[in-house]
Amino acid sequence: MSSVLSPRNAKDQPRTTKSLSDSSPTTPSLTSRGLKHERLSRLDSSGAYDREAYDARRENRMAARKKAEEEAGCTDYKKMYEEAMSTNERLKSRLQGSKQELVLVQTQLEKVTQRKITMTERSNERSMLEKEKRETHVLQKKISDMEDEVKIQTELKNENQRLKDENGALIRVISKLSK
Repeated sequence: MSSVLSPRNAKDQPRTTKSLSDSSPTTPSLTSRGLKHERLSRLDSSGAYDREAYDARRENRMAARKKAEEEAGCTDYKKMYEEAMSTNERLKSRLQGSKQELVLVQTQLEKVTQRKITMTERSNERSMLEKEKRETHVLQKKISDMEDEVKIQTELKNENQRLKDENGALIRVISKLSK
């Protein structure tokens, strides 16, 4: 029988404690059980152990910790969603600007092409033709670069939309889990 008494018998019998040096090295489980029992018995000032109150306090701590973790997770998703929205808006404005510039360059190309036709009809000067060819080549290269940029921006817009949809789905899942 252990020298540490159970809480029920503590009022009936005098309390004796066993120090670590008194225990034998071959029974570590008895020592750890005795220390645990001693620690638990100190929870209540009257000497009686209230297991239900201890469990209730533990559940409250766990619930508070879980709630804090869930709130932290929600704000991260909200922040990610807001960042995706701002990036999406920024890309939309860039795409709009690129489209306007593309239209402008296409009209310039058309004007240059028309000028080229009229100039070739009026004069056969090679210097003018070469200059026009260079301008046309530069403008065509610029148009192809801008078309590539529009294509890339469209892909980015699609990617942002996909991320936005994913974020919305994750937020719905988190809200369902938090209920």
